[in-house]
Amino acid sequence: MAKKGKKYLEAVKLLERTKAYSVTEAIDLAKKTNSAKFDATVEAAFRLGVDPKKADQQIRGAVVLPNGTGKTQRVLVFAKGEKAKEAEAAGADHVGETDYINKIQKGWFEFDVIVATPDMMGEVGKLGRVLGPKGLMPNPKTGTVTFDVTKAVNEIKAGKVEYRADKAGNIHVPIGKVSFEDNKLTENLATIFETLMKVKPAAAKGTYMKNISVTTTMGPGVKVDPSSF
Repeated sequence: MAKKGKKYLEAVKLLERTKAYSVTEAIDLAKKTNSAKFDATVEAAFRLGVDPKKADQQIRGAVVLPNGTGKTQRVLVFAKGEKAKEAEAAGADHVGETDYINKIQKGWFEFDVIVATPDMMGEVGKLGRVLGPKGLMPNPKTGTVTFDVTKAVNEIKAGKVEYRADKAGNIHVPIGKVSFEDNKLTENLATIFETLMKVKPAAAKGTYMKNISVTTTMGPGVKVDPSSF
């Protein structure tokens, strides 16, 4: 087990490890227990009562955070003709066709999100083995396979984040930076919470929202009481 640093151990003393705090208290404590000297990311973690191995209990999608994430996403759009021009006008960082497919195959990854028009997916699919493991493959469920490239690019630039339950039913989503005002982080967290509640699978049995916590890049996790939303 990795040895915890002195600052981390001091931060832990501020928390009651078994207590689930209200949303506002949890956000405040997450910021207070942040030991990073840079503007750390604040992340929310959800443990859901689902079995992702079953097709009717898989959870995946995207949501636009009302206050953004504090990070500017670099967007690559695979499109041609008028749709390529539309993507450029919307502010995409990179727009192209096979030229970018070749660059990625050679190890180029200077982007954070990929958007592709449906007619380009035949070519983009060739990158499945490269993009899949990195979670970068465009997907209709997250709105990244679409002909409405203007909307897709605008939403990503505005703070759209993707969420997906892992094999254990856990979801990790960034909700902003330590420099954000508390109310903005709270609004972002509430937006994700409400979104996950709306997409609860009908097949999920028992307690759905099992555990919620917020943490900073180098800080301890702070438990959140789901009933405080």
